[in-house]
Amino acid sequence: MSNPGKVAVLMGGKSAEREISLMSGKGVLAALRAKGVDAHAFDPAERQLFDLKREGFARCFIALHGRGGEDGTIQGALEVLGIPYTGSGVMGSAIGMDKWRTKMVWLASRLPTPRYRILSAGDDWQAVARDLGLPLIVKPTNEGSTLGLSKVKAAGELPPAYELAALKYHDTALAEQFIDGPEYTASILGETALPLIRIEAPQGNYDYTNKYFTDDTKYLCPCGLPPAREAELQALSLQAFRLLGCRGWGRIDLMLDAAGEPWLLEVNTSPGMTGHSLVPMAARAAGISYEDLCVRILEAARVG
Repeated sequence: MSNPGKVAVLMGGKSAEREISLMSGKGVLAALRAKGVDAHAFDPAERQLFDLKREGFARCFIALHGRGGEDGTIQGALEVLGIPYTGSGVMGSAIGMDKWRTKMVWLASRLPTPRYRILSAGDDWQAVARDLGLPLIVKPTNEGSTLGLSKVKAAGELPPAYELAALKYHDTALAEQFIDGPEYTASILGETALPLIRIEAPQGNYDYTNKYFTDDTKYLCPCGLPPAREAELQALSLQAFRLLGCRGWGRIDLMLDAAGEPWLLEVNTSPGMTGHSLVPMAARAAGISYEDLCVRILEAARVG
């Protein structure tokens, strides 16, 4: 790439995903330096953002995850500073971080996403179970990496699942229809959906530990679908990504039910870039190295 100038790799931050962000950021930092980029680590939890301007940074690679890094907050600050940054803008980041608002946009556009309810402490848990069926999923609306997620198999399990999602993570809790079928992820790079990855987690439990800290989860790429079907799901994922106002790069998670019909779960606008992460895996299947992936993401950095 042409000289991008001094680049800040934003990592760490104050969210519940700080540990994963640091892992992602260190990988991106090493990759950019290996390609000759003048890249530097920058932790917004330990530095003032105005230091980016004061120290002459020309671009930012956002490797932050979760609140404060993936929700439009840092994007808005960089807009004010006039520094180009990677990934989605303020609107796409804010909507994409909020699973509730994401669903509303997809449903308004007639895209398939599981039925849901927003929970409150006074809910009739038996009615929630009847409405959505069992098992069901309970999760915070504004956390990633499956933090605070519970699979509920009986109505009596709803109160502790609600407390975990709403109280521990200080968030709105969302209950969602459970889709019984294989899980896939579509990585987006620019205007292209990369090869799909099928995820096979132990006992179907793709939780925080199985995402990042074990080797028990299987990732299949090629995903095993017929090429025409994979192309259809890639097109659906691109449409879902664009409808939210997202850009640059990201990831759409989806599942297929017993009839083979797709259901969109959520979008990730600043996905992980660790050794277990899915976007680098999909890029590698498309013939793009980790280092080249980081450069291509950086090349697309922009303001507004």
